[in-house]
Amino acid sequence: MMNHLRKFILVFTANFVFLFALHASAIEANVAVIKLTPPLEMGYTLGGYGARMSKPAEGIHDDIWAKALVLNDGGKKFAIVTLDILGLPPNVKPQVIEKLNQEGWTEENIMLLPSHSHSSLEMFALNDKNIFGLAPIGIFQPQLLDFVVQSLADLIKSADQDLKPVKIGSHSKQIDGLNRNRRGEPFIDNSLTVTRIDYLNGKPMTVLVNWTGHPTIMDENDMLVSGGWPGYLQRELEGWIGQGVVAMFYNGPQGDQSVIAEGAGSHFEKAERYGRTMAINVLNIYNNINPVENIQFSYNYKIIPLPDREAHPDFMETGGKEYGLDEEKIKILLDQVFPVQTSIGAFRLGNLLIVGAPGELSAELGLNVKEKLKTRGVKYPAIGGLANQWISYILSENEYHKSGYEASVSFYGKDLGEVIVRGMMDTAIPLTK
Repeated sequence: MMNHLRKFILVFTANFVFLFALHASAIEANVAVIKLTPPLEMGYTLGGYGARMSKPAEGIHDDIWAKALVLNDGGKKFAIVTLDILGLPPNVKPQVIEKLNQEGWTEENIMLLPSHSHSSLEMFALNDKNIFGLAPIGIFQPQLLDFVVQSLADLIKSADQDLKPVKIGSHSKQIDGLNRNRRGEPFIDNSLTVTRIDYLNGKPMTVLVNWTGHPTIMDENDMLVSGGWPGYLQRELEGWIGQGVVAMFYNGPQGDQSVIAEGAGSHFEKAERYGRTMAINVLNIYNNINPVENIQFSYNYKIIPLPDREAHPDFMETGGKEYGLDEEKIKILLDQVFPVQTSIGAFRLGNLLIVGAPGELSAELGLNVKEKLKTRGVKYPAIGGLANQWISYILSENEYHKSGYEASVSFYGKDLGEVIVRGMMDTAIPLTK
């Protein structure tokens, strides 16, 4: 009887160890930072407002940055890259991968996460299929594209060196009164999710921050380069935590979410105030995280066919007016610039699961995805908004039919939201097991 018991314990222990090894890993990491502000002599456009008419930036209020976190468990690696820019067209990531040839990087193991700053680079100026020369939507600038692609490739290469063992932890908290639904709907994503990555000796390496809201405090009359409130948020955190920590911000399902920025002063002062307020909230969470070693580390990636491209029936009254497009031009633009398929990536790091949305996902859909992931045991699900590429706004069928600006800049019809949510879940679910 005792021998049988010993055999059972040995078999059980061996299976337990195997399962633990399957789901948890000792992880090494490194982080790198690169200034993404191009020289003003390049004459680049600030993105987010057609009313700027592709006028070049007039100066630099504060620099914009890209930051890369590379993680490796000895068998696989993954890079999260955050950028203080409006968004990315579909051509940028493949060109970065091409620059990283022979480095072990593919479309699958890199996630690019723009902040969506409206006082940073215009994404249509980075699109090499944008041959139209239309000032309201942004004019393609080959030199700017080369600068951004080379910068991102150099950044990832730099982060993929001298990796050190780390411990990791995440936590999330609901923060009321700092964002709202600008379409008047009840859906508000007010989860602030913070991930802390430390060296084994406790020295901080990186803090990842996920919060949902448009960086639109600056308007079309502000012509100075800035990372907006996400830029201030990151700088405040780096100053307060110290010890060389790198703060990395990624936006959530912000398609219909605005920030609530109060106080007198210029737009830049309001953005600074809001960034500092958010940094205080992040720091309160960060200080209560106890990072641990040996956590689950995995990722997944899928190609998703998109519905047929079409302009919203009300496009001419909203987006068409802002961007100077008529019915003929928008049809040509859709056929030339907007892809017939997109990609969705998801990344698991312990209790955190980030699933990317390739555009401006509405809070309604983002909350739906997060709730479904919670029911599958994910403690801290997060949406990586505008991940890898911007295809358009992404709304539910009901919100699409309600029209308004967001619907008019949704270019794949009423079923796009359903298609993207299904793709996000299909990509994320394998990481919940």
